[in-house]
Amino acid sequence: MELLPMLLLFGLLGLMMYFMSRRQRRAQEQQVQLQNSLAVGDRVMTTSGLYGTVVDVSDDSKIGIEIAPGFETEWLRAAVREKVGPEVEDDDETLVEDSDETVDDELDTVDDRDELVDEDVEADTRADTKVDTKAETKK
Repeated sequence: MELLPMLLLFGLLGLMMYFMSRRQRRAQEQQVQLQNSLAVGDRVMTTSGLYGTVVDVSDDSKIGIEIAPGFETEWLRAAVREKVGPEVEDDDETLVEDSDETVDDELDTVDDRDELVDEDVEADTRADTKVDTKAETKK
């Protein structure tokens, strides 16, 4: 009688361990498949969070990743965490125009804040003057 609960407990523990290891094995297989499928031109992110473009896959354990134009580094395949979408290049002129508009908007906002602060300071000064005048008249 006392043996049955122990068997059930070990059976449940064994099932949990089996399903946990199965999930972990599946994730590991997906990672190996990703690392083996890397090709020149793929945009990747490394485990350290560095983005780059694969430029050399001639070695089985190492790959070349270009992290900036003309700057190639060598990495272990295992350091590649995931493939990411292609890099989107924006027109420089559009960025400059947008940033100029943003700066102008921010300057207008700062000017508005300065005017509000100036009004608050003037109101506080008038209130302080009234308090001072009342204090002097009471003397």
